[in-house]
Amino acid sequence: MSESNPNIPLIPQLSSRNLPDFKQSVKLKYVKLGYHYLITHGMYLFLSPLIVLIAAQLSTFSFQDVYDLWNQLQFNLISAILCSTLLVFLSTLYVLTRPRPIYLVDFSCYKPEDARKCTRQAFMNRSCLTGTFTEENLEFQRKIIERSGLGESTYLPEAVLRIPPNPSMAEARKEAEMVMFGALDQLFEKTRLKPKDIGILIVNCSLFNPTPSLSAMIINRYKLRGNIINYNLGGMGCSAGLISIDLAKDLLQVHPNSYALVISMENITLNWYFGNDRSMLVSNCLFRMGGAAILLTNKRSEQCRSKYRLVHTVRTHKGADDKCFSCVTQQEDSTGRIGVSLSKDLMAVAGDALKTNITTLGPLVLPMSEQLLFFATLVGKKIFKMKVKPYIPDFKLAFEHFCIHAGGRAVLDELEKNLQLSDWHMEPSRMTLNRFGNTSSSSLWYELAYTEAKGRVKKGDRIWQIAFGSGFKCNSAVWKSLKTVNPAKENPWMDEIHQFPVNVPKISTI
Repeated sequence: MSESNPNIPLIPQLSSRNLPDFKQSVKLKYVKLGYHYLITHGMYLFLSPLIVLIAAQLSTFSFQDVYDLWNQLQFNLISAILCSTLLVFLSTLYVLTRPRPIYLVDFSCYKPEDARKCTRQAFMNRSCLTGTFTEENLEFQRKIIERSGLGESTYLPEAVLRIPPNPSMAEARKEAEMVMFGALDQLFEKTRLKPKDIGILIVNCSLFNPTPSLSAMIINRYKLRGNIINYNLGGMGCSAGLISIDLAKDLLQVHPNSYALVISMENITLNWYFGNDRSMLVSNCLFRMGGAAILLTNKRSEQCRSKYRLVHTVRTHKGADDKCFSCVTQQEDSTGRIGVSLSKDLMAVAGDALKTNITTLGPLVLPMSEQLLFFATLVGKKIFKMKVKPYIPDFKLAFEHFCIHAGGRAVLDELEKNLQLSDWHMEPSRMTLNRFGNTSSSSLWYELAYTEAKGRVKKGDRIWQIAFGSGFKCNSAVWKSLKTVNPAKENPWMDEIHQFPVNVPKISTI
């Protein structure tokens, strides 16, 4: 090794003809961050000099100047009265017409007892023992399970786990009561709210709609008041939970000082498929038992103890398109057995619905810097015919946490790629799919519970919930945290959160 002269600074020799490579010497991400900061705070930067000039001008006012101004106002009493009246009128109009804030007081997720657990091997064993599946379709189910992302601790109802299975209306009601009442008992205990205080009740369950309805079952169990406003939503798929939130929001706008109770669930017992149509067998491999109860209110007095404030809801329905409408369908197979058929076009349809939904949501939540970049790319492509890739906005600048419906591994992989999310952002969705499976419309709440259990939710954080459903629908809800949420013992993850995250391989053989 040659010795260097200590008096000569170690500066690389640059040719006078070559410019330095700024891509190497300047980290472009910091340039982008600076751009975002400049655009986002541009209004403040523009107004700051103006405020300084006004303050400087006011500082030159003497007591005599203020006295003269007051005398002029006295001589223009009518003008002063008119201006004051107009100001009061506009202030009153603003207060009366602005939307009521909607608060999420608390929520709870049902965690079935250990007797309902079903390992992947147990699932395959019971599928074999039913005697209705061909060898080829048993192998097909095995491959789906191995690639699904589901773990060894998901839950199935007693009627499905029993050998032989005995799906019946009585067993389906038993499952519904177990899930709904289990979540509600926990929610009432957490919030210390009396059932008689509930003014609005919304229950969503896509495939099980008995008479009396599920909402009537809850009213009967908890002896809710006779003038309660109640709805029972059916046939709306896995995104019905956010539709229920949107409906509750609208009802709370017109019913002051009210509490709204939302219950999201699905029923497995009567919707287990025993045929050999492969498009219907996938749902057996993914859907599992679960449910959630959410308490909303428009009472300002509840803001201090509420966890979140509802900021936006955006609903997208693509049912006018035949391909979208028929991609998830409950129907009979060639032997007369009823199941839910999933089309091969499902991922393409979901992508199209997502694109429409985030196009509507983007201007509401994205910083101006991202909107300008998107608009500039769009103008260059459409007007100037430039060969540029469509700009994908960075939603990580708009949200700290993402709760993406845990419908299946393929759905999560596709959204992670398209939204350019990190493993950390996808962790709640992937771990929920692994631990609880696809619990339909309630999966978003298991994901939010996971985020809370990890101690990640800080005051001011923004959460994006997004779900897909038959029809075809894509719905979003945006929440803002009102406090730093401390993990609670009622959280379904708390006794095992230290075990997560776990590694979920692409293929996990049984």
